[in-house]
Amino acid sequence: MSTPPGIALVTGANRDLGRNTALDQADPPHERGDAARNRALLVDAARRLIAARGPDAVTMDEIAAAAGVGKGTLFRRFGSRPGLMIVLLDEDEQAEQQAFLFGPAPLGPSAPALERLLAYGRARLRFVHTHHALLSDIDRDPQSLYNAPVTLHRNHIHVLLEAAGTTGHLDAQTEALLALLQADFVEHQISERGLTLEQVGDAWESLARKLCGR
Repeated sequence: MSTPPGIALVTGANRDLGRNTALDQADPPHERGDAARNRALLVDAARRLIAARGPDAVTMDEIAAAAGVGKGTLFRRFGSRPGLMIVLLDEDEQAEQQAFLFGPAPLGPSAPALERLLAYGRARLRFVHTHHALLSDIDRDPQSLYNAPVTLHRNHIHVLLEAAGTTGHLDAQTEALLALLQADFVEHQISERGLTLEQVGDAWESLARKLCGR
């Protein structure tokens, strides 16, 4: 299975390396047994607390206490609060990446570029809406704009725009489409403006089609 040009699948491993925050730099390449156990305890505790109360109501101190480890251990394993939030999204994020990089049409590489772009936009909007709370928490960190997952999505949009024959400044057009997928923007359209997720998708599709000259 090959990866399309300009795109690299963000696995749990290279996602962490891309951020350079999730792994304790002092750890050896293979996690010690206690380090791996602490990481699992922290992830499980964070999932339980967030599922019960939402991410905004959960502190790093509470997660460490629920996992039975020190707060310092939490920061050594994940680097920051956004680093922990990204790990919690990892499995769903990787499944989505697999779908648009290697899956069947209309998301996958067997479909025409414009068709893939439109399908990607609607799929990503569903993902962002489902995971709004966690993504919103991550987006508060300025460094999240350049972490591995966001870079992959940026590259994917850019590649599809180019393949669809888009003219003009591709970087600016990519950023415009990416901005419409930002978690708080999507939630504002739905909760404050009263739009449905389908209507938000229609607006994204309209812009994508215009950029591609369709």
